[in-house]
Amino acid sequence: MTNVKAEKNSLWEWTKALFIAVGLAFIFRFFLFTPIIVEGESMMPTLESGERMIVSKIGHPDRFDIIVFHATEDKDYIKRVIGLPGDHIEYRSDQLYINGQPHDEPYLNKYKSSLLDGGPLTEDFTLEEYTQMSVIPEGYVFVMGDNRRNSTDSRIIGLVPMNKIVGNADITIWPIDDIGFIEKYK
Repeated sequence: MTNVKAEKNSLWEWTKALFIAVGLAFIFRFFLFTPIIVEGESMMPTLESGERMIVSKIGHPDRFDIIVFHATEDKDYIKRVIGLPGDHIEYRSDQLYINGQPHDEPYLNKYKSSLLDGGPLTEDFTLEEYTQMSVIPEGYVFVMGDNRRNSTDSRIIGLVPMNKIVGNADITIWPIDDIGFIEKYK
């Protein structure tokens, strides 16, 4: 009789532990972090197609963060935040200007140095040309892929609503050689 009671107690403890583990996994997966797979070449050379990353759903994106957002009901995109609410964005001679001030984009240096045709990586444009707005409104960000010549980003899809942002892509987990945190730029 004592063995049966001990077995039931042990089974109950294992069942509780399993439910707690599943509950914690659910909380982590749906509220704090989520895995993603990079698809396409729009973030090259920073991110390669097929890389696996962890997206943090905690906090708000900052300038130059790499984010994942719902582009359509069925498709998520991964891009870099270039402009925040209140910003005016402009590119001239492959130079980013935010509110009239030049900003370096060191994450593009490797790509710019590999261009063989002598043309710019990022064509000249102003925020007005793509959005008909002089500044990015509250609740939106302007995003671009690092592969500026081959990226479906805010120049094509428009501004990204903050409520469509899944989170920041902060950690690469595959391939093994690339495991680590994504470098932050300010």
